[in-house]
Amino acid sequence: MANQIKTTVLLTLMTVFIMMVGRILGGPQGMVIALIFAGGMNFFSYWFSDKMVLRMYRAEEVSPTQAPDLYDMVGELAQKAGLPMPKVYIIPQEQPNAFATGRNPQNAVVAVTQGLLKLMSKEEIKGVLAHELGHIKNRDILIGTIAATMAGAVMMLANMAKWSAIFGGFRGKDDENGGGIIGVIVMAIIAPIAAMVIQMAISRSREYLADSTAAQITGNSEGLATALEKLGSYSGRIPMQAQPQTAHMFITNPLSGRSMANLFSTHPPIEERVARLRNTRPRPGPTHHEPSGTMKKQADDFWNSLR
Repeated sequence: MANQIKTTVLLTLMTVFIMMVGRILGGPQGMVIALIFAGGMNFFSYWFSDKMVLRMYRAEEVSPTQAPDLYDMVGELAQKAGLPMPKVYIIPQEQPNAFATGRNPQNAVVAVTQGLLKLMSKEEIKGVLAHELGHIKNRDILIGTIAATMAGAVMMLANMAKWSAIFGGFRGKDDENGGGIIGVIVMAIIAPIAAMVIQMAISRSREYLADSTAAQITGNSEGLATALEKLGSYSGRIPMQAQPQTAHMFITNPLSGRSMANLFSTHPPIEERVARLRNTRPRPGPTHHEPSGTMKKQADDFWNSLR
């Protein structure tokens, strides 16, 4: 609950920040326009963001006959979590990773990469799926989308401020209503940084909460803990074609290893996440790492059928 309250506060601060940028750009009228702009972006993201993200990563929906093991695991975990069965998608990328999207539990999607099915054991895949279902159960998949949308909106306003400063668009009378040319320059520099920092803070709180929820769903935190360790190792070795604005949606940062991506990391350190999982719940006995060859074959067969 504390993380959810924190997220709400951060989103409110983001909205206020957008209004401040609007005021500097155009005085009171600019502030109103910025608020309307933010509301429009939120409306668009609420209804269409999930479809855009899935299309961006060329994800394909799978049926129970195309990927029975994966589908059964999602169904079993969704039932334990008290959630409706989400749609299941596979992403044609070799880096093991996953994300959840959708505007609510009734319209949710769980997407996993081919690499996850190939490189993870059954218990590890369950841990990852439970983490994504945790995002759905906690109703923060929409919050993450809104945060990304607002961050993008702030950066767009900052670009407007930058070009206005370059061409001297805010002088004379406008200085009385807004912050003047100096304020415009300052906002053009600070706004993108503030947007990324706020988005980072939202994402980090969400990941800890989803990890904890996943341990409750599976009753075994070790599966997710070992999966996170593997995900961290593979993300540095197997590149992924991902967009920075959607990086926070994945269970681990798909852009690991890129200096600018790490500067504003949207995920807490994997070591800290693993430590929390192993400290908050008793560590189980030896984990049986079942080979995921069947799921690997199902994923390969599915993509071969599309060619």
